[in-house]
Amino acid sequence: MNKLTKKRRNFIIVSLIIPVALLVGFVLFPGLDLFRMSFTNWDGYSPKMDFIGFDNFVSMFKNKDLWLSLKNNAVYFFIHLLMIPIELGFAVLLTSKLRAAKFYKTVVFMPYIINGVAIAYAFSYFFSPVNGAFNSILSTVGLESWIRNWLSDPKIVNFVLSFVSLWRFSGYHIILFIAALQSVPQDTIEAARVDGANTLQIFRFIQIPAIMLMVDFVLFDNIRGALQVFDIPFVMTGGGPGYASSTFTLYTINTAFQFSNFGLASTMAIAIMLMIIVIYFIQNKLIHGIILRDGGGKND
Repeated sequence: MNKLTKKRRNFIIVSLIIPVALLVGFVLFPGLDLFRMSFTNWDGYSPKMDFIGFDNFVSMFKNKDLWLSLKNNAVYFFIHLLMIPIELGFAVLLTSKLRAAKFYKTVVFMPYIINGVAIAYAFSYFFSPVNGAFNSILSTVGLESWIRNWLSDPKIVNFVLSFVSLWRFSGYHIILFIAALQSVPQDTIEAARVDGANTLQIFRFIQIPAIMLMVDFVLFDNIRGALQVFDIPFVMTGGGPGYASSTFTLYTINTAFQFSNFGLASTMAIAIMLMIIVIYFIQNKLIHGIILRDGGGKND
């Protein structure tokens, strides 16, 4: 028995060597180097860098364009957050005995597997003010007054880009919710129906508590995705007009590669990691309080 335990322990240690080495080499070490770089003025190509203390952090907080970019990220965050209950509703519908449910699952998941740059280019032409299909559709149905420069109007451009982001990622969340709902034991649901529970009560008191881990993941994915959105605004608008559609990640990348300020860009990268952690913690507490305050269950 001791020999078997020793072999099992050695097997676990050997199995963990490569994953731990990769984690240290590609996550931990670059993270520490990023933190060190945030206190320097490195331009990305000079052989040396000067230590400047907290100057980068001060510059970041005083940068009005960066705050505008973060405000644009908030549009993505809240629109996707409001969409999550709808995505969960679609998941419940597609796990029921719906005709052609497999076809609908394929349709909703299809946008997620398409290349993001290709999607951005396609919607750029779709919303084009010159020969764009969307304005043509509005003209055809007699809604000429609705025609806008969808990608150059600072008041609406972020909502248009958020719509494109929704179209791409909502299906992914729906499939995740479907997988979680299908893992709920059917015996428990049938027992609840026998006891007189209706569909809403089953959803609230059985299915929701059972899939809270997946809800947590989708909430986290929403925060991470909203704060790190890059490809859609980069391809469709380049962050313009001005900084009207710029995002935090897009501004960070431009700071590093366009303005050759890798020190400040490193500071921004650290800031976005901290924001993801803090916002997730706050959101997690608020959402769990709303869902579970009436006895819907408890998630540790």
